[in-house]
Amino acid sequence: MKYLQAYPQSLQDQVQDLLQAGTLGRMVQQRHPQTHSIRTDGALYDYVTELKNTYMRGAPPVSKVAFDNKLQVVAHALGTHTTVSRVQGNRLKAKREIRIAALFRHTPLDFLRMITVHELAHLKERNHDKAFYQLCCHMEPDYHQLELDLRLYLTHLDHAGTSGAAAGQPAEQPMATPRAARPG
Repeated sequence: MKYLQAYPQSLQDQVQDLLQAGTLGRMVQQRHPQTHSIRTDGALYDYVTELKNTYMRGAPPVSKVAFDNKLQVVAHALGTHTTVSRVQGNRLKAKREIRIAALFRHTPLDFLRMITVHELAHLKERNHDKAFYQLCCHMEPDYHQLELDLRLYLTHLDHAGTSGAAAGQPAEQPMATPRAARPG
């Protein structure tokens, strides 16, 4: 339950009960049934740019947006916002890049939006402080609920990936991706 460590023990106990009953994945899927077709870096760039232009017109432009296959494994992060500085003549030019973990290619749209909003908020606010979360809630009023639901989803995936059957418990099946959202 590494994704829920900062939450109260009572919530963690409820999640543990849902895992044991094999219903956590279905619960999350019922709350977030809408999938998306954003599978390429180009489509992701368009999606991020549209959100940025809607809520943060005055923020610096984003030069690159991409899905990153190594992000969760290497950095233990679901998204990153970086600034790359380059010398151009006698000036220093900064380019901003957003990378989002590749697992978001196949998550519900709400989760992609939540992580996108999180990374966009870093364009103006570097730290995870009150101003940062206010900006996140400005762009996505349900930000905190979506963050919790994403953590529940990740807990479900973690549990489904482990062999609960080997420990004498039935392994919960991963959430099914609707046929229209499956690649290829």
